[in-house]
Amino acid sequence: MVDKLRKILVLLLILMAFFGFIATISATMNVIVITDPTGEDANGAAGGSMSYAQNMFQSTFLMSKEHQFVVLSGGEGDSDTRLRAIVDSISKLENGAGASTGAAMASGYTGIRLMVGGPSIGAAVGGSFDAYMITVEADNSIKITPYSNGLAVLPPGQKGAIIHLRNTGGNPQYGTATAVRRETALNIGRMIRDGHSATVIVGEVFRDVAKYSGEKHGGGAVNLVSGISTGDMFTPEEINTTGYPMDSPYVKVCANDGWSSGYPSAENYDTCPIDGSELKVIYAYDSLINAITVTRDSVSVSVYGTESPGIFETTKAIVEASVRRYGYDANAIAGSVNRGIRNGLLVGVNYVEPKDLNVKQESKAVGVYFTPLPNERTSPPWNLPVNSFVLDILGSIQTAIGIILILLVIFRSRLLQSFQKR
Repeated sequence: MVDKLRKILVLLLILMAFFGFIATISATMNVIVITDPTGEDANGAAGGSMSYAQNMFQSTFLMSKEHQFVVLSGGEGDSDTRLRAIVDSISKLENGAGASTGAAMASGYTGIRLMVGGPSIGAAVGGSFDAYMITVEADNSIKITPYSNGLAVLPPGQKGAIIHLRNTGGNPQYGTATAVRRETALNIGRMIRDGHSATVIVGEVFRDVAKYSGEKHGGGAVNLVSGISTGDMFTPEEINTTGYPMDSPYVKVCANDGWSSGYPSAENYDTCPIDGSELKVIYAYDSLINAITVTRDSVSVSVYGTESPGIFETTKAIVEASVRRYGYDANAIAGSVNRGIRNGLLVGVNYVEPKDLNVKQESKAVGVYFTPLPNERTSPPWNLPVNSFVLDILGSIQTAIGIILILLVIFRSRLLQSFQKR
């Protein structure tokens, strides 16, 4: 554990040096929801961050899969100060501290906010914040309590949530945060009472906050029980830019064969280019829910052998569609992936065989091992129903015939004279 902690601290120090050269990273919406404090529900605890501000990189949430906690950051302080607060918080949490201790580290730094939580440690927010605490009791009674600055704690074993929300300067919807924070807190309480999972609730929070307060740029979210993150789905590719608007269309998907296209490219398609069926538009907040929610039909897809842009996302969609239709059949999944290659959905990789797949039905996981094409080829050679040895023979015969024809042309006059003499 000491080695892991050291690695985390080294990474954060590197981030400090990096972010010292760019604008402040500030999440203005943080939320942690715990619907199952026992940790038995695979979707029973989740959290996330987003903002109208720029630079919503993944450092706005740091998750420990082993210890099942997340640290969400924000505030008005500079990025160097925020990262130092995160280092202090993680140091405490890795050594067994509760959420309240981890969040309290923010109070030692001016303008910083830390929200910390996990299924077994509860949740807490510390430092500079305007938040609501939501608790749901065994009799389904809901309690909503406002807190500002200092420390607010959702104790371990308690169903509930914490949501922080402020408006960013320059946001066209500036001034809406107070009302939206309260209304969203009420909705969280109702959804917890009605039995919705934490991952779904977090997605609904992203939708409402994005629509009604304008603090809408990813950011992202994490499933604290299953250790799943949205990763870089919604974060900006370039520094000093905003993340993806969480209330906007994110992707169009064909339910039949797994074909998908992300926006803005998706605007060019009204129907599936493979089978002509209607495409389903999925908004960013629904994509977030799909990414972090474990379902009976969900599949964990891993891709190896290539890091080409778009390969993972397209392979994941194809594998998920194949599993829904054919189950965890390696032959069927390989066939679906190869159709994607033939149709040009997957570019720069060779065809796969069942042996190139690692299919684990018991853990609902599929690994796909691709072989990149040589010489920057974009598509593999035709898959003809003829053995390559036969083609070699035919090529040799063709070459021989060609040589004979050349000889006939060169020596035609001599051959004609010889024929006439006879």
